[in-house]
Amino acid sequence: MSAARVLVVDDSATMRGLITRILSSDPEVEVIGQAADAMQARQAIKDLDPDVITLDIEMPNMNGLEFLDKIMRLRPMPVIMVSTLTHKGAEATIAALEIGAFDCVGKPLPGDPRPFSDLADKVKAAARSQRKYIITGNKVAAPSAANANASSDYRAGRKIIAIGSSTGGVEALIAVLQKFPANCPPTVITQHMPHTFTKSFSERLNRLCAPTVQEATDGARLEIGKIYLAPGGERHLQVVNPSSPCCRLLDREPVNGHRPSVDVLFDSVAELAGRNAVGVILTGMGRDGASGLLKMRLAGARTFGQNEKTCVVYGMPRVAYELGAVETQLPLSSIGEEVLKSTAARREGSE
Repeated sequence: MSAARVLVVDDSATMRGLITRILSSDPEVEVIGQAADAMQARQAIKDLDPDVITLDIEMPNMNGLEFLDKIMRLRPMPVIMVSTLTHKGAEATIAALEIGAFDCVGKPLPGDPRPFSDLADKVKAAARSQRKYIITGNKVAAPSAANANASSDYRAGRKIIAIGSSTGGVEALIAVLQKFPANCPPTVITQHMPHTFTKSFSERLNRLCAPTVQEATDGARLEIGKIYLAPGGERHLQVVNPSSPCCRLLDREPVNGHRPSVDVLFDSVAELAGRNAVGVILTGMGRDGASGLLKMRLAGARTFGQNEKTCVVYGMPRVAYELGAVETQLPLSSIGEEVLKSTAARREGSE
């Protein structure tokens, strides 16, 4: 494959220079242009036809969200958002990922020894992606009354649901979790995301979904109707204590280059719940979660993987499928319903 051709868009000349220098150090990436605002970027896109854009969220004249929306409507293409690691920046980034951004990276803090350490890999994955960037109006709807009141039709059994995702996971998780009723089984999630972003994402999910969604805290007891999202970047999420399952946040080195790691979560669920668990692996780069999902399946859990056609990046699900960890591969639109079928009390023959 030829080098990924990138347009760098940021109102800061210093930041444009830093991003350009880091990307240019990778022989498989070529920075073909820079732009300081949306007007310059618009002309550069016409003139240069880049494979990928890195786009700052906070810019003069037209902010990154407005420009991203125009890109996705008029000239859909992979866009990686570059955001400040603040609450405001996190909320904007989550909105950008819903609009259709490929992924996000946080702007480095002063003294960061490895700024933008994974940006080149994300750019290359974006360039390789076969995703069709088609955005149709308001993609994310509020939970319907029928779904919110589904407790009369659905009774959760004794199972725990564990989900892992990465690039493309914001849209994928919304699509899956919006199928869940207010009385869904206890659900634990590891999504690869910068540490300041997961709180905003959990709050966004909580507004969009019928169950209660919260950022996981150490010692939080797993309860029906609650979904626990691993805090980004700092600690791993595990499920422990068989007599009364609860969350544990673990201080440990990154696994597969990630903290939190999907493998760490899946390993703990396999050990704790065995056949009383369901594992789901969604879109994402790399292989994190594949071996853990295999442990879950070997322990008797039902396991599902997102299929290639509906993945933003068919990386984690592909490796899991090739390892034999995925029992059933499904399009994204079917995963939520199938997971619920496999966890309903009537399917277990017990309350």
